[in-house]
Amino acid sequence: MLQYDELKFTGANTIDNITSSAHRTPHPLITLLHGLRKDSFFLILLAALVLLSFIAPGKIGSYPTLVDWPTIAALTGLLALTKGLEVSGIMHRLGHQLIGFMATERSTALCLVMTAALLSTVLTNDVALFVVVPLTLGVCRIANMPATRLIVFEALAVNAGSALTPIGNPQNLFLWQLAKVSFGEFVVHMLPLVAMLMIALLVLTVCVFRKQPIQVSDQEQQAPLDRTLLFVSLALYLPFLLATNMHHADWAVIVVLAILLVLRPPVLLQLDWGLLLIFILMFIDLRLFASLNFVRECMHSLGLEQASHLYLTGIAASQIISNVPAAIALAEYSDNWRVIAYGVNVGGFGFMIGSLANLIALRMTGDRKAWLSFHLYAIPSLGIAAALGYALLFLGHVL
Repeated sequence: MLQYDELKFTGANTIDNITSSAHRTPHPLITLLHGLRKDSFFLILLAALVLLSFIAPGKIGSYPTLVDWPTIAALTGLLALTKGLEVSGIMHRLGHQLIGFMATERSTALCLVMTAALLSTVLTNDVALFVVVPLTLGVCRIANMPATRLIVFEALAVNAGSALTPIGNPQNLFLWQLAKVSFGEFVVHMLPLVAMLMIALLVLTVCVFRKQPIQVSDQEQQAPLDRTLLFVSLALYLPFLLATNMHHADWAVIVVLAILLVLRPPVLLQLDWGLLLIFILMFIDLRLFASLNFVRECMHSLGLEQASHLYLTGIAASQIISNVPAAIALAEYSDNWRVIAYGVNVGGFGFMIGSLANLIALRMTGDRKAWLSFHLYAIPSLGIAAALGYALLFLGHVL
């Protein structure tokens, strides 16, 4: 995910000082374009759009109708509110309080893995990583713990935890908007799978991390707390969820953005606008691709009307094009959101491309060989998760 540095205004009174400050801080649009130019996933989507436009130029005028705007609105509002919580400094303080209760390497790993999973249920999987991973790197430097391995487990944790709620990850958000079911109904459906995944992950965490005592230094400075931003973000969170649940995300996101624009404009500058653009491109590309005749013939040959085929296809497609595009693509051929949700959430495990959260976590480790450690644990996890999901859906009568 792209991140943007907060604009800092020094209060200079002269034109020279203002000009100098402007030179030091790049314009947000320039920062966004620079980041997108280096974003391989964005460039692939853009190239695909150019190719598909060449194949079917008559559909260019219909591109805006291919985008699921309620999903984009809901994602924008959630990114804004979670960014407000992050910038307020509350997560940093809570993290330091959690560290005080950690005595061993195993308890530290269990605490951070559980924290990542819980945060992902309400802050989305990638935002949870942006909160937990920097804290993890600091803890591991002080306590001499294996940072890469711990971050890999946190990536697995957010994949599992985020599957629980409609706002935990983008694919759930899309399927929730598509299915038009209540927040509670979605959670009840996903709860058995998430419970089984978390039990398996915690057992694996206990086996991998040692019960070795650690000593954590308290010398690191606490981040300042922006109480106004914290209060506003928390106060808006529940009303926004309720409005989204009532399918009014478009109006709700306007209110959220307007309030933050008045109170804390720099928060909006730090939003991952590039991610939103990527999702817009994914909607257009995948729906254009799905409309091609040979693709329809191929998909129809898979027998997606059978729930088991739909589930396995969701897992397999996630390993090739990531679980968010897989959810969008499969929704073109089936309205069985319950099976698609299981398939694409299980598909977040396995290869690192399975979920964008995996790529984010591996990039944040700063370890070029992190992908080796990730696949060592993620590929077996995919096999376990796929078996659990299949058993719950087709043997446990979850459907």
